[in-house]
Amino acid sequence: MAISESIEISRSPQDVFAYIDDLATHGEWQEQVVSAKVDGGDPTRVGTRSTETRKIGGREQQMTYEVTEHNPPQVIAFRGVDGSVRANGRATIEPLDGGARCRVKLDLDFEGHGMGKLLLPLVRNQAAKQVPKDQARLKERLESGTPAA
Repeated sequence: MAISESIEISRSPQDVFAYIDDLATHGEWQEQVVSAKVDGGDPTRVGTRSTETRKIGGREQQMTYEVTEHNPPQVIAFRGVDGSVRANGRATIEPLDGGARCRVKLDLDFEGHGMGKLLLPLVRNQAAKQVPKDQARLKERLESGTPAA
């Protein structure tokens, strides 16, 4: 069961993509991200990896993901490369009102490896609750003028 959530943001697709594309700032709008270390330098491109420390279920866990699709300002996709539960996601940014606003859609799913297969229902349930909160934080940050365009 994949998770699919979207939200409309009153900023241009270019502004929204630029913010999402800065992998080191994901902790500003994703509640569980404690820190992120990006490998591969700037700019973000297919093959760029980020290792995030996330607070999940009261403990911190590291997970690395790799950018698998990068088409500014419309699409960025990623896949988890380590851990017993790996996230795979794709964000699409659709212009609205001639590009004055946009719709951000996130499709997210998980694959379990080893014991992680047993955790998939719990992980998906938790993510289904967390993704809308994170999207609301993304919208709030971007519409409040942070970060500057």
